[in-house]
Formats: sequence, structure tokens, C-alpha cells
Amino acid sequence: MLNNIVIVDYGMGNLRSVQNKLRRINCLSEISSAPNIIEKADKLILPGVGHFANGMKRLQEMNLIDILNKKVLFDKTPILGICLGMQLMSKHSEEGSVDGLGWIDATTVLFRIPETRKYEFKVPHMGWNDVRIDSTSILFKDIPESAEFYFVHSYHYSAVAENLKTGITNYFYDFVSCFEKENMFGTQFHPEKSQDAGMQLLTNFVNI
Repeated sequence: MLNNIVIVDYGMGNLRSVQNKLRRINCLSEISSAPNIIEKADKLILPGVGHFANGMKRLQEMNLIDILNKKVLFDKTPILGICLGMQLMSKHSEEGSVDGLGWIDATTVLFRIPETRKYEFKVPHMGWNDVRIDSTSILFKDIPESAEFYFVHSYHYSAVAENLKTGITNYFYDFVSCFEKENMFGTQFHPEKSQDAGMQLLTNFVNI
């Protein structure tokens, strides 16, 4: 098991929260924005909180896109995108109307909540919610179906290929809250804030 884990720092994420959660499962990690450090990683975590367009701008300004493309698309390094990190893997986002990394054939869209239901389904979607789990999922191994995860987001994936969907959550309607594609994994929720279930999910990623 290779455990040289690098948490990619592009200035938009709960980096220390992720690192602290990894430490709790006895896994050391490094937070870095240096391409030479990212190059040596056995696994990558791309966290993120904030605006999609700003996230892509930061990745571009910090010259991280080329090294991430190399590691993920060519070296097939396992990567976990969390919240905005997952969204950035998509082709395009309505948030800022900009293109993403394009690794996943999906568009990131704003929640479509009717005006008459916005008092009940507020945006951002914030707090605990459950995930309907694909039993074949690598990330959800040994996680009970009753487990809940912590969400904070206003946007989500739309029109994802069926074979990539490993977690579905309902907030007025169903949306993809987790995907797996070869060496790429994404969670719309925050495993680092999701107590035991989140810890088990991170353990499963580390053990890939």
C-alpha cells in the first residue's frame, strides 16, 4: 500500500481538516502546491470550498493544471475530489460559466429549487444527509447504508453517466453525491466533517 498522500493546495479548501482526519487514521500527508511534490505523490486529494471560477483561476495561476493532468490522466494516480474539488473535475460549471478540468463528462449546475419550496429546501444545501450507496463502491466499503454525511454546497453534478454514480442523495430531487471512474473519485459531501463514516471513507481511499 502506497501512502505518499499529497493534499493539493490551491488556496481554496479545508486543508488542515482533511490532514487532521487522515492523521486520525494514522496516515501522514503533505499539503503542497509545488508541482515537484505533487509529481511524487502516490495519491492525491483535491479539496475545495468556494466559487468554481475562482478555483479554476487559482489552479491556472499556480501552474497546477498540467501536473494534475499528467498525474491523473497519464500516470493514473488515485485522486479524491472533495466538494468543490469534485466539481472542478467536471467539464463546465454554471458558477462563473467556465470550463473545468474536464475529467468527468458532467456539468456542474445550481440547485433547481422552485420558489414555492425554497423555504423548505434552502440553498446552499447544508447539514447532514444520507447517501444511497452502490454496493460495488470502493469508497463505501464497510460503511453502513444508514450512514449520513455532511454537505455544504449550492451546485452539483448534472447528467453523469450511470456507471460512474456510486452515491445518490436527495435534496428536493436526486443528485450525484459520489462518483468513481478508474483512478478518479469524488464526493460532494465532506468526509473530513462526517465523523466515523467519513473516516472510513478516507481509510478506503488510502487503502486503494
